[in-house]
Amino acid sequence: MEHKAAHPETHHHKKPTPPDPPPPKPTPGTTTYTLVTEPDQGLTPIYNLLSSAKKSIDMTMYELSDTQVTTILTTAAARGVTVRVILDQNNEKANNTTAYNTLAAGKVQVHWANPVYLCTHQKTITVDGATSAIMTLNFTPDYYSTSRDYAVITNNAADIAAIETTFNADFTNASITPPTGDNLVWSPTNSRSSILALINGATKSLLIAEQEMADKGIESALKAALKRGVALTLVQENIGGVYSSVLNTLKADGAKIAIFSSPTGFYNHSKVILADYGTANAKLLVGSENFSTDSLDKNRELGLIFSDPACMAGIDAAITADYNKGTKF
Repeated sequence: MEHKAAHPETHHHKKPTPPDPPPPKPTPGTTTYTLVTEPDQGLTPIYNLLSSAKKSIDMTMYELSDTQVTTILTTAAARGVTVRVILDQNNEKANNTTAYNTLAAGKVQVHWANPVYLCTHQKTITVDGATSAIMTLNFTPDYYSTSRDYAVITNNAADIAAIETTFNADFTNASITPPTGDNLVWSPTNSRSSILALINGATKSLLIAEQEMADKGIESALKAALKRGVALTLVQENIGGVYSSVLNTLKADGAKIAIFSSPTGFYNHSKVILADYGTANAKLLVGSENFSTDSLDKNRELGLIFSDPACMAGIDAAITADYNKGTKF
């Protein structure tokens, strides 16, 4: 931090109250994390990130139908930015074909995701090799106004190098064990072990918001946490009661659960865990991984586990608000 030398006093009059100093600007080398909460904040922070590119944009996206995104990408390519996009084909080829064709016609290098994965469910943008957004949301405007989702924008150099290394492999369907940088959680390699370690390491509390609850290993870890006295608050999507049996089991063990079950109203598309919030050991997971065997073991997914205070506070506030307005299970 730079400190300016104090001005020498030349008068003995009463000094006026100095103005509040401006907030410190991040110095070069400072790692930052910014939470984007949807639908509250809208897509402007993500659009702005994409539009800021000077050299390169690398994007891996499960679903892309947002024409504002495709326009930003083709406009960037037209001004000389190297734009590369990976789109899922195993599940979403029909829904992604319009975007694929638009991008290809607009000088974007676009690639159908490696079919070796059950699907490529990752939702990540990297701009200029320096800033990445790791997201739970797809670029599907039909759901923007009603879907609870999150993104974390970071400049963590080790994480971004690992994301780019993996992108380069995935863009050519090359086999890779993704490097994990400082914080990264990849499927199908380390996500199961990392998420289980996060749950198993909790000693006080777990706040979880999840779209899916369909993995026996996660279920067992949550039950074990409850039995050792960890307070579990869960906001869960449960259309058609598909997860009711496991939710009943967790509730019997002491979990506090709220559900959202409207496909037309508010939809909990989150994939987040906040462990031991308010303690020195607090950790936060945000990413594309659902609590399902396919997501953890067969898909290409990306999340991160980190401990940024502002991001944790934002997730705590959002999950608490959603729990309070959800239907108690």
